[in-house]
Parts: sequence; C-alpha cells; structure tokens
Amino acid sequence: MNTGAGRKLGRPTGHRFQMLRNMVTSLLHYEKIETTKPKAREASRLAERLITIAKAGDLNARRRVARDLKNPSVNAKLFDVIAPRYKERKGGYTQFIIKGPRFSDGAEMGILKLVS
Repeated sequence: MNTGAGRKLGRPTGHRFQMLRNMVTSLLHYEKIETTKPKAREASRLAERLITIAKAGDLNARRRVARDLKNPSVNAKLFDVIAPRYKERKGGYTQFIIKGPRFSDGAEMGILKLVS
C-alpha cells in the first residue's frame, strides 16, 4: 500500500495503513461510513484508487486489490457490483458530507459514502 505524501493521522505507519484498509473495507461493504474529515480524505484516496484498479477487472487488478482488501466478500462485491456501477465514470466515486463537530473533542465529523 503506497499512500504517498498523505496525512500521518497521529499514528505509526503500520497502524495507519491497517486503519485505512479497515475503513475502506467498511466503506465498500456498507457503502458509507461515519468518520472524521482527515481520515475520510485519506480513506477516500485509497478507495478511489482501488475502484479505478478494479474497473479493469483482469487478474492483475484482482491481485492488486487483494493486497489492500483482506475480506474476500468485499473483494467480490468490489469487482461484481461497485466497479461495473462506475464503468463510465472517470473518478469522483466518493463524497464526504459534513455532519458537524463531535461532542467529546470537537473533531469535524461527517459521512463518507459512495456516489450513487
């Protein structure tokens, strides 16, 4: 998983990568998640990259996606349901809707979802 020059989110590298993988897995499974704005931006970057790769649909694409998504049922959903949905779309598969600050610490919260 190469996230480039993204945000560190106050976590060590391995923890951050695993957190993003888990968030993207949940996003692809449920098609929306509630999270903070910085985490949503990083998860969105990874999700968009994986959907773009999955649109190819070949064996190489399946192997590249399987490196980041460890859940076989989510892999199948990505290739069978989500990628065909965005076949004609060039990008912008996710959307972040702001909900407001979290009560406990004031972090800006919102919903990251797949565009219909």
